Formats: sequence, structure tokens, C-alpha cells
Amino acid sequence: MTAGTLSRSERIARLNDRARQAMGLACVAVATEGFRALSEEDQLRLRELIETFDAFTPDNDPYGEHDFGAIYQDGEGRWTTTRPARPAETVFWKIDAYDRDLRFGSDDPANPAVTRRVLTIMLASEY
Repeated sequence: MTAGTLSRSERIARLNDRARQAMGLACVAVATEGFRALSEEDQLRLRELIETFDAFTPDNDPYGEHDFGAIYQDGEGRWTTTRPARPAETVFWKIDAYDRDLRFGSDDPANPAVTRRVLTIMLASEY
């Protein structure tokens, strides 16, 4: 499929994927206090899992726009995109589409010429 034949949701998903894969370059990336309080090793691992995230389901991606995901820490301290029975910690990432001045929501999130993306990483407890 060429860019011209993609649906609006598919175009948004591709732009959101690019934002995740190039955090800080293809989007503004921000992290909450709780995320920044995690160890540097955990933060690096979580960023890697966010950049490579592909565990999209109808539950976490109902519109097919790849704008939200969750990552879990299991009882052994390992981070995973598969929810364990009893997660020790849960981290959310979320992408929002704003106008170029970051003042209002974007009029057209499928159009990168009028949109800037902000990726926020947070502990689920901070949501």
C-alpha cells in the first residue's frame, strides 16, 4: 500500500510508530516523576520496549492508531509487554497529537505538516 492509499487510521499509526521509534526526534518525549525515579537500567529497558512495541490489541488500540501501550514488570523484575498474573509495576506510554505550537489538539493528526506529537511515559499509578 502506498501512502496515498492508506486509511486515515493507518497514516496516523505510521506517524505514531515513527514517533515511538525516534523518541525526541520525531516527537516531543516527556516522562513523569515516577518514571524518572526508576533506575537508569529500568528506564533504558522501558524505552527500548516502547520503541519496539508491537503488542497492539483491540483493547489497547481500538482505533488502530498505535497511540497507547502498557509495559509490565513481573515478579522477577523483568519488563515485558505481556501482562503477568500479578504485575509488580505497570508503565503506560501515550501519544497525543497537538498543533505545531503545542497549544491545542491537532486539527489533522494524519498530517505531519500541521501536527506535533508528544509521547508521555508514566507509571500507571500516575495516570
